[in-house]
Amino acid sequence: MESRAGILFKREILVVGGGPGGSITATLLAREGMDVRLIERERFPRYHIGESLAPSTRAILDLIGVSEELDRKGFQKKRGGVFRWGKDAWTIDWIQLFGDKVKSWQVDRDAFDAILLDKARESGVQVTEEVTAKRVSFTGERPTAVHGTGKDGRDFTIDGFDHLIDASGRYGLLSAKHLKNRRAHQRFRNVAIWGYWKGGRSLPGTPEGGTGVISTPEGWWWVIPLAGERTSVGFVTHKDVFARRRTEHRSADELYHALLRETPVVQELTEGFAYIEPTRVETDYSYVADRFSGPGYMMVGDAACFLDPLLSTGAHLAVYSGFVASAAISSMARGEVSAAEGEQFFEMSFRRAYSRMLSLVSFMYDQHNGRDDIFGTADRLAGNGLAGDDKPAVPASFGEIIAGLTDMREASDAAGRVRSSVLKHGARGAVETADGHGGESPDFKILHSSPAEDDAVMGLRLVTEPRLGLGRVDQER
Repeated sequence: MESRAGILFKREILVVGGGPGGSITATLLAREGMDVRLIERERFPRYHIGESLAPSTRAILDLIGVSEELDRKGFQKKRGGVFRWGKDAWTIDWIQLFGDKVKSWQVDRDAFDAILLDKARESGVQVTEEVTAKRVSFTGERPTAVHGTGKDGRDFTIDGFDHLIDASGRYGLLSAKHLKNRRAHQRFRNVAIWGYWKGGRSLPGTPEGGTGVISTPEGWWWVIPLAGERTSVGFVTHKDVFARRRTEHRSADELYHALLRETPVVQELTEGFAYIEPTRVETDYSYVADRFSGPGYMMVGDAACFLDPLLSTGAHLAVYSGFVASAAISSMARGEVSAAEGEQFFEMSFRRAYSRMLSLVSFMYDQHNGRDDIFGTADRLAGNGLAGDDKPAVPASFGEIIAGLTDMREASDAAGRVRSSVLKHGARGAVETADGHGGESPDFKILHSSPAEDDAVMGLRLVTEPRLGLGRVDQER
């Protein structure tokens, strides 16, 4: 069937973007019997940063049946990490804290993302690569058509879908291009500069395959071991610092190695190993959309929000949001919940996950906060109370949050539905948590969710048996 703009496709679900969030959403919805089409502007495999996966991601990958394939692929197994932050240091060993099932991988994203996109194809998703979505048509508040350009330069229109999943990443088809509701966090206008080494060492005491995080007065370093005896080593700093330092050096490569020399603890981890060019630079400006969903659409992953990579949250938020979106849409399609309930469950669950990570990262960036302060904040954000004189500060809640386990627990446990905070944009002020404790934040507040928002999701929980969807707690009793 032809339209004046080109080829006209009709599908129940349209997913824009083939990264982890888009592929997971498409796969899960196809497995629930829906007719799913996915379009992706690039040809996979393609390079992408973001190698470190949380154990929550593994749980969802288990569900779609790719974990064994990832093990066979030989990705580096990951069991936690080491933080040298300010004057303190601590180790997070997920297996020690939570048991031997809590683990993940350090991956090469080109191969990892291609595996997930192939799984979508195997699940019945119609995948088209090298086509770019440029514009969305709406009828009222509901998207009704997506317009773009194919590899051959021909324009196309896709309409007839019941739901649009925007997984277009930082491109932001809905939030940045159409709704204009994306807000930047002024505090996190950062730049990352990184490269790869043939070989490399981990910080002493690092659990198998763990990430090393090392703070400096002007930023922080990551050290990530990868398969094939390679190590990803990168530095994150504010854009103003990067701009000033960049003028002092002839190239990004020269700047990178100068920064290494200024941080002996990191330089020692790479000493004696060969550097693999090129040096890469990317802006890490954090942002969040005012809304993640609306009538007939949901935004997953970076299309909705992006957070400083300090806690390696990118892949978790992408896969987790795709998981929740798939459950909500599946129950909406079967008539088990209303559209308003499904959309609100997704909105609240995803925003709560992002808000918790943002609060913890913000607290850590105030480097006068010590380890015990950080652990106490993690306790509050995880809904586990407050570490104080009568409760020793322990890393369990911190480890649970960065593993993505708190989000998974809350989505499937109605009892934990309203224990944590919801991000609200506001004037400069304090980060307020449930008990009123918090730290200074330059551009946002964390406030309680409203009773109306709580009512919209209270009594619902995410279930995977007997089918993926949202279950009503009162019907389970």
